[in-house]
Amino acid sequence: MANITVSPTRMELTRLKGKLKTAQRGHKLLKDKLDELMKQFLDTVREVRSLRAEVEEDLMRVHKSFTVASALMSSEALEQALLYPKQSVELTRTTQNIMSVPVYDFQTKTKSDSDIYPYGFAATSGELDDAVEALGLVFRKMLKLAQIEKSAQLMAEEIEKTRRRVNALEYVMIPNTQEAIRYITMKLDENDRSTTTRLMKVKDMLLKDAIEAKRAENARAMEAFSKSREAAAET
Repeated sequence: MANITVSPTRMELTRLKGKLKTAQRGHKLLKDKLDELMKQFLDTVREVRSLRAEVEEDLMRVHKSFTVASALMSSEALEQALLYPKQSVELTRTTQNIMSVPVYDFQTKTKSDSDIYPYGFAATSGELDDAVEALGLVFRKMLKLAQIEKSAQLMAEEIEKTRRRVNALEYVMIPNTQEAIRYITMKLDENDRSTTTRLMKVKDMLLKDAIEAKRAENARAMEAFSKSREAAAET
């Protein structure tokens, strides 16, 4: 029970038993939370890996299409075609709660899904159309990927905090409290044994005094009886 100072009283023992019960219940709840967070985190990581592979593949396709388009068009014409975007995107964010972890949900809203090309078709190539269309599609996947990766990051931070709390309860607080309870119980038992021994000694002393008093009383009675007999004999 190093570095722990407790008062060996029954009140302190009752308090520590209540504290131990609360700590054990909290440890179980945090352990269940940690297990569920780990399950959710692993599922999210697998989803991130799958979606990241799709996004990287789509981005490679977009880059390839832009490379072909830039080869067929001059850099000035390509820059002028993409200078003024025709479509705008509104991003809204909502928050969900998963095991005390705030998880963000991104929602996008575009003004015009039918026409995403900010240029005319006369001076541009078909490869640029493919590149712009593919980039519009991969944009939504990139937002989804950002949302899931942020969720995984928040869950990882919560897992680390919960693991520290579980370890603190399991390896520090609960063992120290149990050791303090054992120490107080041992001291109280020792005090009870000492009190019992003292009471037995007091009882023996009282019994001895009672026996000696009885003997003295019997002696006085015998002496008085003898004197009365002598007085009767003389008369």
